[in-house]
Amino acid sequence: MAAAVESENKVEEKKSEKGGELLLCGSTCWDAIGRRKGTLEGNLVSPTRLRPLVGVDIRFVAAGCASCHCVALDVEGRCYTWGRNERGQLGHGDKLQRDRPTFVSELSKYKIIRAGSGRSHSVVVSEDGQSLAFGWNKHGQLGSGSVKNEVELSPVRCLVSEVKTVACGAEFTVWLSSAEGASILTAGLPQYGQLGHGTDNEYNSKDSSVRLAYEPQPRPKAIASLSGETIVKVACGTNHTVAVDSSGHVYTWGFGGYGRLGHREQKDEWVPRRVEVFQRQNVLPPEAVISAGSVNSSCTAGGGQLYMWGKIKITGDDWMYPKPLMDLSGWHLNCMDSGNMHHFVGADSSCISWGHAQYGELGYGPNGQKSSAVPKKVDILEGMHVITVACGFGNSMVVVDRTNVGDRLDQLDIYDGKAAGEGSEEPESLNAVPKKTTKKGAAAAKASENSKKRKKSKESSDSESEEDYEDNDSDDSEVEVNGEAEKKRQRGGKASGRGRGKGAKKPATGKKDSGRGRGRPLAVEKTLQHSQGKGKRGRPRK
Repeated sequence: MAAAVESENKVEEKKSEKGGELLLCGSTCWDAIGRRKGTLEGNLVSPTRLRPLVGVDIRFVAAGCASCHCVALDVEGRCYTWGRNERGQLGHGDKLQRDRPTFVSELSKYKIIRAGSGRSHSVVVSEDGQSLAFGWNKHGQLGSGSVKNEVELSPVRCLVSEVKTVACGAEFTVWLSSAEGASILTAGLPQYGQLGHGTDNEYNSKDSSVRLAYEPQPRPKAIASLSGETIVKVACGTNHTVAVDSSGHVYTWGFGGYGRLGHREQKDEWVPRRVEVFQRQNVLPPEAVISAGSVNSSCTAGGGQLYMWGKIKITGDDWMYPKPLMDLSGWHLNCMDSGNMHHFVGADSSCISWGHAQYGELGYGPNGQKSSAVPKKVDILEGMHVITVACGFGNSMVVVDRTNVGDRLDQLDIYDGKAAGEGSEEPESLNAVPKKTTKKGAAAAKASENSKKRKKSKESSDSESEEDYEDNDSDDSEVEVNGEAEKKRQRGGKASGRGRGKGAKKPATGKKDSGRGRGRPLAVEKTLQHSQGKGKRGRPRK
């Protein structure tokens, strides 16, 4: 039996060595995505090849529902990063934005096999089980054991060993390890319980008894309640986590708004809680696929059926527990990822995408629709085998097998991007944000003037907290004010929908959950939620 397992692992390993051509669709205006800067030029509305990676065998890609940067790994273990870089999340020792995939030279002595991408940080795993991280570390999300350096521009060692893979939420990181009794470890921001340690580490800040703060956790810590289980898969949303153990049981924890945890209620879970639907006869098979978006979660169960839960569409009811997505019944899903409000799937010899999109991230082409409420094939990729996919905040990456489709790949566009020196440095982009934010106030006036000044200022502060790229003080107060409101929701009035109103008023995480920076759709969503008249969806004005 052991020999069979070993040979199976070898086959698996061999299979995973295979690489393919990386294609990107969505926004390439990295410093502007989600910031309501007006029209973004240069969206790639069809899957497009990237000049530096043409012909390179890419075997793994990482982005995140909160990320505006990308990570790609080739079969040789080289790591390439590009995109927004205001917190050093690209790992090149500077804060220069890069439009082109750029080799991370400081990782050259490692063979990198896995990676994760948070809002402003990146974490990678080497073949020998080490983990390194770079980018923003204010909440300890790099797992280096210290928050002394708020930004790490170059890779630093994470205090974990025997690492198999990694996943990143907006400001936290989850490692899976082969260490006995510590198969899952977490570090970073504990605000909604997303670290799974039974606390949000909340405390009153010095200057005021009302202002709340959250103690960072810079040292990766094993989740005690899962010490008896072997966690084999993990996915992170903005502020929630989905994990699967070796028996096929699914656990979720963290922020509970919109039902994204699948427990038929919306309260935050501070320790992993098993999802009832996936027990007994319906446990997940070993080849199951899981993903977590900003406000939803997904997995494939028996027979390959895809289940989803949380906020599935911008309008309509939320799915408070896992339900089968019948549109994809009968398809064999080999990979899936979720972005802010969009999803990409590799199934059989097709690539399928759907969701609310703004930048062409569904890849339907110049004549295709922008968004789709139901799964649709990406026609230009029909007949190609998809090796892996990754969804960022405003873009999607697909790696396709080149076998027998070389001539079709040659017909796809190739994106050059600007050279690194032409990318904007942090001061320019930081200056740009306030300018555009004020413009946003004017541009969004016709959509949200009726929301009153209080709501309007709240929305603009949403945009700041979503980005976390303002000065540190405003960032602090935003997180804390948001957290304070969260606690009011939890401690008082538990019966009244547990923060559905909170989730609706301020996108569930207080950062970007219902379409960070979407402007009008966010306002429309709020209006809809009030007009539906469901007590659980609106928060009474004080």
